[in-house]
Amino acid sequence: MTAPLTIVVVEEDRDRAIAIVDALKDSGDYDVHVIGNVTGLSRRIAAFMPDVVLIDIDNPTRDMLEELTLATGPLERPVAMFVSGAAGGLARAAIEAGVSAYVVDGLQPERLKPVMDTAIARFQMIRQMRTELIETRRALEERKVIDRAKGLLMKAKGIGEDDAYALLRKAAMDQGRRVAEVAEALVTAAGLLR
Repeated sequence: MTAPLTIVVVEEDRDRAIAIVDALKDSGDYDVHVIGNVTGLSRRIAAFMPDVVLIDIDNPTRDMLEELTLATGPLERPVAMFVSGAAGGLARAAIEAGVSAYVVDGLQPERLKPVMDTAIARFQMIRQMRTELIETRRALEERKVIDRAKGLLMKAKGIGEDDAYALLRKAAMDQGRRVAEVAEALVTAAGLLR
């Protein structure tokens, strides 16, 4: 059995907060916490360690978006922001601050669950893309180091590229290390010998 999602609702109006909590309780098993004052928002959100943050605000300010950037740590959790109207170009700033869903025309309880599900799905997709990008960059850097090490071996031993790679691979197997680690050590050592 999985634990219920922990949701933080940021809503200053008490009656609207109650309506949101009721709508969440009706749509699933959630651990819901309400923050009624946006002062110190990042600290207050972090204290609950939520899985999802829902913010209902008439007109978000840039200061609030900065707090939100701190609160999402950055991009640690899905955030859905419900605003009453098009807040003068703040949609882009909200997305840059880590908001997964930016919904104009405010929060309606019947739309809460689908918007929250969309925010979670979008957040997970973006996180997966970021992870893949990091791994791709790491692989590219490793490839560059391996190519440098192969070049050093080719020059020092007068051998071809395939033989240089075979030497690196054999050394890695003998030492129980990855080829990229052996290549990095070789490149570092060659740099010290210059």
